[in-house]
Amino acid sequence: MTSTTAQRLSGDAIERAMLRAVEIAANGPARGVNPQVGCVILAADGSILAEGWHRGAGTPHAEVDALSKLAAGEANGATAVVTLEPCNHTGLTGPCSEALIAAGVSRVVYGVSDPGDHSSGGAARLREAGVDVAGGVLLAETTARLGDWLPAARLKRPVVTVKWASSLDGRAAAADGTSQWITGPEARADVHARRAASDAIGVGTGTVLADDPSLSARFADGGLYETQPIPVVFGARETPTDAAIRRGTHEPIFATGGDLAAELRALHARGIRSLFIEGGPTLASAFIAAGLADEVLVYLAPAILGGPRTAIGDVGITTIDDALRLSIESVETLGDDLLVVATLKKKP
Repeated sequence: MTSTTAQRLSGDAIERAMLRAVEIAANGPARGVNPQVGCVILAADGSILAEGWHRGAGTPHAEVDALSKLAAGEANGATAVVTLEPCNHTGLTGPCSEALIAAGVSRVVYGVSDPGDHSSGGAARLREAGVDVAGGVLLAETTARLGDWLPAARLKRPVVTVKWASSLDGRAAAADGTSQWITGPEARADVHARRAASDAIGVGTGTVLADDPSLSARFADGGLYETQPIPVVFGARETPTDAAIRRGTHEPIFATGGDLAAELRALHARGIRSLFIEGGPTLASAFIAAGLADEVLVYLAPAILGGPRTAIGDVGITTIDDALRLSIESVETLGDDLLVVATLKKKP
């Protein structure tokens, strides 16, 4: 491709193609190991030659899907516009970078750089083969389409949200152990919507044994959300064979909780991108103490309970100088309750 043609396609035509790639990427599955990716192949005059998207693990990636719709030689001198940097590794499918080179594509424009240890490097391989490459195009839009796949890929574990509900004085239950309901129906509805949006929901064995929760995502009328989180139970104690979590949509996953970081990596390898920690002060405190809480959700009820049953237990802090400081991202009113969304600040 000549530099004049490359310049002509570097403006509006490229952005229109990238927006189209973002749009068609949504045709792919929103959950699982692989991201939603779209690709649009442009002719020298900016017209669309082919489109493709990724349909899930083991299927052709977006670039290969688009190329498969063209006759041999039809992609010579073309520009491939793709939401994520073309991969450079052989997994269930071959490297997209090599497929683009073999097809004769002259230019590749992508949005987000691939964060994978094994899959990254596609841009460098394309440049090595003489392909003109540009990245970071419409970065906000392409990043948004990747959703929680991107931070999970960067972290190499699921994105972890730790949630609890408490009284204003930080109690999760009254002295006798009763806790239903600290918060009102609006707050509970919000929790269930967030459950449905998560790949998995985590609780400790203490919560399972004490409350026998189903861990399902339900509407106020008891109906189930179409998407349900996978239950993950942390702890060494045995879960009863007739426990409610064993009767849900998904088979529960059991983890000892002995090495949370390693267990999170194992969950990520199974395609779990987001984990909603909801069950018990012990488990919530363990994730916070281990530095594995990416987001904290606190539902605050306008009540005072007193007593020993705090929402968070020991997180290893003995002096005020070591306090875990948070950034408040938002505060929302839900009926009579407040929802505080916060992230832990990185220590200098």
